[in-house]
Amino acid sequence: MDRLIYTAMSGATQALEQQAVVANNLANTSTTGFKAQLATFRAVPMAFGDGSTIQDDTTRTFVLSSTPGADYTPGPIQQTGNPLDVAIQGPGWLSVLTPDGQEAYTRAGNLHVDENGQLVNASNMPVVGGGGPVSIPPGAQVTIGKDGTVTALMPGDPATTIALVDQLKLVNPAPGALTRGNDGLFHTSDGNPADADPAVVVTAGALEGSNVNPVSAMVSMITNARQFQMQTKMIESADQNEQSANKLLNFS
Repeated sequence: MDRLIYTAMSGATQALEQQAVVANNLANTSTTGFKAQLATFRAVPMAFGDGSTIQDDTTRTFVLSSTPGADYTPGPIQQTGNPLDVAIQGPGWLSVLTPDGQEAYTRAGNLHVDENGQLVNASNMPVVGGGGPVSIPPGAQVTIGKDGTVTALMPGDPATTIALVDQLKLVNPAPGALTRGNDGLFHTSDGNPADADPAVVVTAGALEGSNVNPVSAMVSMITNARQFQMQTKMIESADQNEQSANKLLNFS
């Protein structure tokens, strides 16, 4: 009887964990540059013994939820008119510095200049350029090119005096080389900074939206809720069967 209880219990537990992943995706349908987290179930057979003899048979199959990675499909690009907003066309990432000084990567290009004159993202993390954080001259009119070049024009100066400030560090590591951190940013699996990729192209004055499909996320939430309900009913049935068996043994 315990086989049914523990098998159903593992299914109910993992359905709750997968529900948390789907709920997080749904909560970020409006988050700039958000990449949906993937979630799936996998079967884990349980067997007596070490599997070395013919008597070592599989007695039950548990279920585990796993998050194989993120959905790297590009989100929709919307024009904003803000010259500091950038959206990456196709594959690629912006580089930022985390508070501990490590390099991380994001698709969220809603940038601004902070009080120290540094170009930062919405979380006030410095954007990485060719030689470190990108610094903007005070009062300058900033333009960002398709290759990430950052130029500045001082007030009152003719357009011919536009100056090159820096170039955004745009990278494109293999999807398998990235992992999502608790901060929502992506990091390289080996911890080493990714190399700049000149093939990455950005669009200024635009932002990439979340790639989460709200309808699909809602359907997944309903499916997980029904799976959890089914597993809990199996646990109740196993408990009722066990109580009935105990009554029969008491009468014998």
